[in-house]
Amino acid sequence: MAQRDLRTPHRLSPDQLRWTCNPNSLPFKTTAEIKADEVIVGQDRAVRALELGLTLQQPGYNVYIAGPVGTGRTTYARKKVQAVAAAKPVPPDWCYVYNFQQPDQPAALSPPAGAGAKFRKDIDELIEELKDAIRKVFGSETFETRRREVVQSFEQRIADIWKELETKARQLGFAIQRSPAGIATVPVGPSGEPITPELFNLLPEEQRNEITRRGRALQEEVGEVLRKVRIIEREARDAMRELEQRAVSSAAAHPITRLKERYADHPKIGAYLDQILADVVEHLDDFKEQEEPAAPFPLAALMRRQEPFTRYRVNLVVDNSHLRGAPVIEESNPTYYNLLGKVEYRGEFGALVTDFTMIKCGALQQANGGFLTLQVRDVLTNPLSWEALKRALKSGEARIENIGEQLGLMPTATLRPEPIPLDVKVLLIGTAQIFQLLYVLDEDFRKLFKIKAEFDVEVERTEEATRAYAQAVGAICSRQGLRPFDRSAVARVLEQSARMAEHQQRLSTRFNEMVEIVYEASAWAQQAGHDVVAVVDVDRAVDEKVYRSNRIEERLRQIRNGGNRL
Repeated sequence: MAQRDLRTPHRLSPDQLRWTCNPNSLPFKTTAEIKADEVIVGQDRAVRALELGLTLQQPGYNVYIAGPVGTGRTTYARKKVQAVAAAKPVPPDWCYVYNFQQPDQPAALSPPAGAGAKFRKDIDELIEELKDAIRKVFGSETFETRRREVVQSFEQRIADIWKELETKARQLGFAIQRSPAGIATVPVGPSGEPITPELFNLLPEEQRNEITRRGRALQEEVGEVLRKVRIIEREARDAMRELEQRAVSSAAAHPITRLKERYADHPKIGAYLDQILADVVEHLDDFKEQEEPAAPFPLAALMRRQEPFTRYRVNLVVDNSHLRGAPVIEESNPTYYNLLGKVEYRGEFGALVTDFTMIKCGALQQANGGFLTLQVRDVLTNPLSWEALKRALKSGEARIENIGEQLGLMPTATLRPEPIPLDVKVLLIGTAQIFQLLYVLDEDFRKLFKIKAEFDVEVERTEEATRAYAQAVGAICSRQGLRPFDRSAVARVLEQSARMAEHQQRLSTRFNEMVEIVYEASAWAQQAGHDVVAVVDVDRAVDEKVYRSNRIEERLRQIRNGGNRL
């Protein structure tokens, strides 16, 4: 058998350098016949890894989705996560409430899924009901009668003590005079008339000494009486306070008990309601009728009046009432505060103040019980966000803290909200290069992101891949309202995909670039008046795309052919 001389150049025709797709191999006339459904072409490795990562519930099995931009990684991840989330239960809502034991550490409560807004409304209605009930109790004839009885009993005891003192004073030759300035003892004569200082000085020395001695003894009695009166007055105040507290407790117990029964399956909410009852009884003066303020600054006075009831409000930070499954959050700007939440401040009379009602949650709290998708480059380029994310995943709790505390700056008086238990699956989307850098340089990354789903830029050109590619074109046309492609136009799109892959047996999976051709071909078909996109429209889209970007290439050809400048 003769052998070909290898030194002889083997010439290939242009047709042999490219793959040509036979339109008749496609089982449709136009893409309008194709069932419009999102498909992922030739990414079996990434698909299987992502499915495993979304299935595993153990800590550390978060997912890093790697691949170049334009491979459909974000679109497919969004679709897959939403499908998985729809089958999961809706997580509970989260609220922050006033901590009656430690006011600077607001407490976190978790009402049933979607019931946070109802719980907030229940508490607001409860406070209004308590205001009305307590004021009615204090204004009732029964309470007023009981109050008078208590007051009269103590007044009678005090009157008896003063009467006994006055009797002793008369026996010692003195009279008792009570005035706002205090208690005075005045010596009196046989007829009961007070002895004036002038008359006292005219008395014999022995008599003056005797009067002085008796006056000192009486002063001791007066001191003892004053001590007893103060004790009785304190007892009276305590008795009145106890009477008011019993009345308030009786009036408040029923509505609070009714609310506790409604949330009987949530012991922490029940304990919080018990704390409200104790606080209402302790601060019952806030519920009494208040006179209208006559201050020179009515607004400031009104703010002071409203302030006591702020501590009974409920700050609903995570409301899942709109969900039909687990939450799926995509945070496009993962700053520290957008990720972890924050405590806001407001200005009041030249100072910055805050309270638990100004706590705002971040993406981690919103995605709790579900999925959080982040672009890794955005996380890494926002100061403190990466470390905060790792800390939250390692500790299993979302803690809201000021950036100043993280940087070790001067400590300031602020709130430290109770951390919320965290159960979230994080999906990081980035390039393979960033994955390698994090894997080598960050030990925590290996422990927290154990699943890598890598998207490829090419796929082997098989019959199945070709059919999936055609389905993808049909789905794009249907979703975006584009003109349908006939089979020859789809064949030309497939040929362009192979040309972008620079291989006759492979197709490109950089769908961003292919979608651009589909969009532009539909636009050129519309301009030409075609109801269906044809080969000529696809060719024009490709040619126009090249023409828009090859100015430098044409100038170089001109120089090569005798031109002198760019």
